[in-house]
Amino acid sequence: MLAGLIFATEDADDRRGTLAATLPFGGLTLIEFQARLVVAAGASQLIVVVARLTPELLGAISRIGRRGVSVDVVRNAVEAKQKIHPLARVLVVADGLVTTGDVVGMISAEAEDAILTMADRDAMPGFERVGSDAAWAGLALLDPKRIAEVAAMPRDYDFQSTLLRVAAQAQTAHLAMPPGAAGGAHGIERDSRTLADRGNVILAALVSKPVAWADRFLLAPLARLVLPRLMARGMPTWALIATGCVIGLGALAAIWFDWPGSGIVLTMFSALAFTIGGALAWLRDEEALARAQRAAIPGFTALAVLELGHVTSMLTGTATGWTLSITLIAVAALVERAAGDQTRRIWWSSPVAYLITMLVPVAAGYPLIGLALAAIYAGVTLSAAIEAFREKP
Repeated sequence: MLAGLIFATEDADDRRGTLAATLPFGGLTLIEFQARLVVAAGASQLIVVVARLTPELLGAISRIGRRGVSVDVVRNAVEAKQKIHPLARVLVVADGLVTTGDVVGMISAEAEDAILTMADRDAMPGFERVGSDAAWAGLALLDPKRIAEVAAMPRDYDFQSTLLRVAAQAQTAHLAMPPGAAGGAHGIERDSRTLADRGNVILAALVSKPVAWADRFLLAPLARLVLPRLMARGMPTWALIATGCVIGLGALAAIWFDWPGSGIVLTMFSALAFTIGGALAWLRDEEALARAQRAAIPGFTALAVLELGHVTSMLTGTATGWTLSITLIAVAALVERAAGDQTRRIWWSSPVAYLITMLVPVAAGYPLIGLALAAIYAGVTLSAAIEAFREKP
């Protein structure tokens, strides 16, 4: 069992009377973002350490509880000890910490107690030192007995700092944070303006994660350019969904009216809109909208391919277009089924990669060649995926 211990006691640097944990962060509050990462790592219970309860914090805690996880509010180590199951592993999150899911997942997967550290020269302001050349990077995985040891001490001791010292004195293992693990997004922030900038870096790291070459080198750079502007304007997620759908329908109309090259390009722009919207939905904890947009990219791609095959077959008077388009869709579906995140290679195909493969032949007036090339690409990828699956122990 994994329990999260999140500290929310410090005030924001630039907003008097406002807790740093309740500062806005990508459409939600910082503590909601932290809770989202901890729950995604497998936590079934959250303990929030507070110095005082504000309306903003109460609202945030209420929204966190809607995720189906148990949320308890405590003021000191004694109350925390009473709430945490003695057999649980405790994932500690420092006050004001901003990081990524990959970093949280890395430490939560440790088999033994561990303190996430970084070299003192690389540490951001706010990180406490835990050695001659090491600073605490804001995350730790500890046994509940460490909290019990803090509970036995005077209550006027700072809970977070004391817990860190107790863990360090127990010779808890130091887990060095790999360079660039968070894409420059890891740090402790209590200033609203700097936190907004950090949110942009988080989003940039999020959209840079795809393995497939087309998504990484085409969609991700474009999304990184657009996302900060959309976040600054407070663009709602539904607006990006609507934009993606409108562009996708425009692509289908272009193919129908014999502008197939324009239709392929518009389908790629539709995928870009859904990629951006999916990143925003993830950050804002809109899981249903994120899933819908992930499904919309292959969905509109399949419709564009199917319509291209239909229009081509009607013009040529043969079934070749239908055959190629249906074959491509079927093989591509098998690729998505067989290619897991652990086995996928950068050169393997993806919905956007099919569109790029088809673009030049289709724009030049040879749609059958474009469909054939994309189908061959999908077939080669499927063969590689099957071999990778067979080699997996």
